[in-house]
Amino acid sequence: MKYSLRLTTLSVAKSIRMAQRPTASKYSTQTNKQEEFVKERENYTVTTYARPNLVFEKGQGSYLWDIEGGKYIDFTAGIAVTALGHANPKIAEILYDQAKKVIHTSNLYHNLWTSELSKQLVEKTKESGGMKDASRVFLANSGTEANEAALKFARKYGKSIAEDKIEFITFETSFHGRSMGALSVTPNKKYQAPFAPLIPGVKVAKPNDIHSVEKLISDKTCGVILEPIQGEGGVRPMEAKFLAKVRQLCDEHNALLIYDEIQCGLGRTGNLWAHGKLGEDTHPDILTMAKALGNGYPIGATMITEKVESVLKVGDHGTTYGGNPLGARVGSYVLQQVSDKAFLKEVEQKSEIFKVKLSELQEKFPDLITDVRGDGLLLGIEFNIDPAPICGIAREKGLLIITAGGNVIRFVPALNIESKVIYEGLAILEEAVKEFAESQ
Repeated sequence: MKYSLRLTTLSVAKSIRMAQRPTASKYSTQTNKQEEFVKERENYTVTTYARPNLVFEKGQGSYLWDIEGGKYIDFTAGIAVTALGHANPKIAEILYDQAKKVIHTSNLYHNLWTSELSKQLVEKTKESGGMKDASRVFLANSGTEANEAALKFARKYGKSIAEDKIEFITFETSFHGRSMGALSVTPNKKYQAPFAPLIPGVKVAKPNDIHSVEKLISDKTCGVILEPIQGEGGVRPMEAKFLAKVRQLCDEHNALLIYDEIQCGLGRTGNLWAHGKLGEDTHPDILTMAKALGNGYPIGATMITEKVESVLKVGDHGTTYGGNPLGARVGSYVLQQVSDKAFLKEVEQKSEIFKVKLSELQEKFPDLITDVRGDGLLLGIEFNIDPAPICGIAREKGLLIITAGGNVIRFVPALNIESKVIYEGLAILEEAVKEFAESQ
């Protein structure tokens, strides 16, 4: 996808970003202190992550600092989590104030914030043009937990109709989590193979290919789960007409449509929900969220319609920590910010800066960059090679970026990132791409 718009302010930004950018000598990759820190402790952590010897000590807005004082521009936001920036002062104030009152009471009792956040989520969703039949919310602690709840609710709904109505349809290059249920609908052999056999009854369709869905869906299907914009899979948007037809097929077979907006939701596309831009004929029966909702504090949620609620009973699902007053109060504040129309308009404006500059980068390196795509501040550039080395070069120069599936570098910065920081970071990105290209 090409973006032809050219911003007149781009040339002005050069002097700003050069003045703002710290020198390479400040970066921790030039010294051994962090390497020593990690080496002394790595034998005490489970082997589940591959990461550089980089130890962060503090953050502010869209910047992070390591333990040696190295300063980095953060285009990752903790993988689309810190939507309101690192060390957000208002959230810090809420955390402190609520911690002085009560952090946890369990779901044996009501508290001031669990039901309030649920109410706000339903109301704000409808006001934004999303999920027209939104009715109730289950609060959990993570995106994986939110998806687990969605899968259980769909199974319960299906079995209320027929005992064999238990099948799910998921999509290639999707990602829904790593617990056994969520992993079962994440069709990636690398993730699934070590833990097989997984939950049975899962079929895999192709994104934006309605015929592949038609071949798989039947009266045994209880749910179809998808991301309106696949994040981990390579920043791949689903087409509105495709989603409308999936919605129609679900209605014809009395199956539930589940949208996983854990990465693409909560303002990241310039709308509260990615599907909210696409029309009521695309709306889901279940909507899952997490990541940005807590700005780093663990919280997730599963929103459902009354059709789903009608089959649920006390004891069907539960959580110890989910919906605790601390997390719910933080979520309430985040929701108010990311649903604000003026805030969302700024997200779209900042998105345009990224789109223009990334398209210009593609024009400069057409032999390396094959596509620019995405929406809002969930964007990706696709390379014809593995771009991981480019991420490494950028990190050494003071920019944090991450990859996604299909040779893609993904951009998911804080939604309130300053324009000057965007220019500064994209200048570093161009340097990294150039350095990589010259090394080939």
